[in-house]
Amino acid sequence: LQDLTGNGGVCKKQLRPGTGQPVPPSASVAVKYSGYLGNWNKLFCSNGNSKYPRLMKLGKDITLWGLEIGLLSMTKGEAALFVLTPEYAYGQRGCPPSIPPNTTVIFKMEVLDFIDSEECDAFFELTHEQRDRLPLEKLLKVAATERDFGNYFFYKQCFKIAKDRYKRALSILGRRSSSKAEESQINASKLLLFLNLSLTYLKLECADRALKYGELALEMDQGNAKALFRCGQACLYMREYSKSRDFLTRAQCIQPFNRDINNELKKLARYYKEYMEMEKEMCCQMFDPLNS
Repeated sequence: LQDLTGNGGVCKKQLRPGTGQPVPPSASVAVKYSGYLGNWNKLFCSNGNSKYPRLMKLGKDITLWGLEIGLLSMTKGEAALFVLTPEYAYGQRGCPPSIPPNTTVIFKMEVLDFIDSEECDAFFELTHEQRDRLPLEKLLKVAATERDFGNYFFYKQCFKIAKDRYKRALSILGRRSSSKAEESQINASKLLLFLNLSLTYLKLECADRALKYGELALEMDQGNAKALFRCGQACLYMREYSKSRDFLTRAQCIQPFNRDINNELKKLARYYKEYMEMEKEMCCQMFDPLNS
């Protein structure tokens, strides 16, 4: 066992190595864990059945001292066992009725992902005047971190939370630019967020909002195939077949071998054919009584 504290308070046994840098002190971490009493015969906590463990902020959501020390020694994808003495776990009182006083506990941990939010945390503690004076590089980094949070929640299918994080990132980028070069950098970050929001609103089945953000992306980049594709998808969802065809064919001209675009055009043709057949049938039903 690796002694992380030098006094045997937190000992670690690596089960599987991870990759990249260790978890930073300001991170929000997605982790699978199981906690056992020191003799392994009693499981007292676990989130192993959770498909998408929530992000937990070190020092806020994770308050057990020994666990925080252990997590700071881990990298993404790593799995490990940690033995925590009472001083680094639940102390002299324990946590009745599950954990007796002065109990050594064992945690099995797996780091699924983490996002370093140090600069974000500092940013939201500033006044509006202080935020406006921040260098552009820091502002873009904070917005990118918020977008990372949005991406995390999107891929976990938490679309409403993802949408809120993307919009939060947009609000960070709302300040006036002082030069063309600065405006170009801000717009490049905004473009990614408009595309992400367009897709997220499609997942939320809010096609009108998806179209709005797709068109905002096109205002910045008229030839953006992804934005054209999102707009085409939104219009198809709203049964605006002519507009959908226009967006999708423009996207196809830019990326003629894109499978998603071509499949969406096939879907459009199928839906339009079904729509026309339904219209024809309705007309026949309307005029049949007159003919008879």
